[in-house]
Amino acid sequence: MLATTQQTVGIVIAVLLSVGWVVYLIANYRRARPEVGSEIELAPNRKPYLDDEELEGRKLEQAQLLGLVSLAVIAIALPLYWLAEPGRQASAERGFEERAINEGARLFATTEAGGFDCAGCHGGMAATGGVAPYVLTDPDGSLRQVDWAAPRLDTTLLIFSEDEVRDILVYGRPFSPMPAWGLEGGGPMNEQMIDNLIAYMASITISPEEYIAENEERYGTDGAELFDAFCARCHTTGWSYGEPDEPGSGGFGPRLLGGRIEQQFVDEEDMVDFLTEGTEFGQQYGRFGMGSGRMPGFGQVLSEAQIEAIVDYVRGL
Repeated sequence: MLATTQQTVGIVIAVLLSVGWVVYLIANYRRARPEVGSEIELAPNRKPYLDDEELEGRKLEQAQLLGLVSLAVIAIALPLYWLAEPGRQASAERGFEERAINEGARLFATTEAGGFDCAGCHGGMAATGGVAPYVLTDPDGSLRQVDWAAPRLDTTLLIFSEDEVRDILVYGRPFSPMPAWGLEGGGPMNEQMIDNLIAYMASITISPEEYIAENEERYGTDGAELFDAFCARCHTTGWSYGEPDEPGSGGFGPRLLGGRIEQQFVDEEDMVDFLTEGTEFGQQYGRFGMGSGRMPGFGQVLSEAQIEAIVDYVRGL
């Protein structure tokens, strides 16, 4: 609103200045005398001008008054501009963010609506989870189509950073229905389009408090249920398409069976911190682990008691 008001004032001032210059030019043209053929009579430096009394009287007072008026305008206008500038900047940022969200929503929409069909897999514009068709290659080389459980995206930014989400969008998820969308990964979207998608995802992200309360009511502190809901997608073979193998058998994430967790995390508290914070690319975790940027942190998703329940369950596998 402030930016619009300032634009209106600027337009009015510009119009008044333009009209003033036109009036000045017309008046100056009408005052001009026709040429009489004598350089002596026409040359400004040869014509008689006002005497000292008039120059130092009325003309000087007019010049001083004009200077005083100009000073007053500057003294008032600059503080007013300074007071309005933070609001103008905030309004510009809101406008940029709103445009990014709207464009991200357009990209996220289904193919029928002119988008890239993110909504078609991830549960509509609210992105609360959906199903994506996927052609699976079995160990014997045969192909078959399965229904792949696409994750909900209204909580993605609670477990991943924007940079991690950007990496997933650009390069996709190999061996899953999630394709590479960024130009660097071979997809159709440039950097601005990816940023717009992330802006839209941020706009639909629910609050951590709301999600933690939802998970506490739904799962309590049952370690097996919590693992199945939040860990099995990556750490249990076949979970994503409804054919789960033994819990912790591995997949996108490492295999958790056979005492590997106790070897990696000798101290149980280190594992609790790991699940709470996640890991960044190249960051060491546990004794021998090196982060790939794909392990999320669940501190804004689960309560401390729930994370401890998952740790107890996994260490008992």
